[in-house]
Amino acid sequence: MVLITLIGEKLAVEGLEFTYVGANSECKNCKLKTVCFHLKPGRNYTITNIRDKKHTCNVHEGNAVIVEVNELPFIAVAVEEVPEGTKTTVERQKCKNIGCSFFEICTNRALQDKKTYTIKKTFGKIDCPLGYDLYKVELMD
Repeated sequence: MVLITLIGEKLAVEGLEFTYVGANSECKNCKLKTVCFHLKPGRNYTITNIRDKKHTCNVHEGNAVIVEVNELPFIAVAVEEVPEGTKTTVERQKCKNIGCSFFEICTNRALQDKKTYTIKKTFGKIDCPLGYDLYKVELMD
């Protein structure tokens, strides 16, 4: 299934990777907002095709264009070592150590509670400064 969204024409480059950060309040009255807001917050996407259609946009400089995107796997941590290809539930950690180099992957906002993910790749155990047994993994829906 092809995912489409809108992006500023100056950013529309095939192969560009971006992170969808969520809905923008400036878009609340836009008739096309559902095209932009259906992506998953915190997830990375890559542009695979740029369509010719342009639309005016209050957020982007210039116009917005329709692009086709692919959702990319994302990095998180698992509380046990899990083989690649396994389907498992991975929960966001409740860490407050914002200075830790692993904070972003431990608290990855792309993780949805009680959702099952497929382990695409395992990177091994991380050196958690708080002493938790955590394993860096690449996940996909």
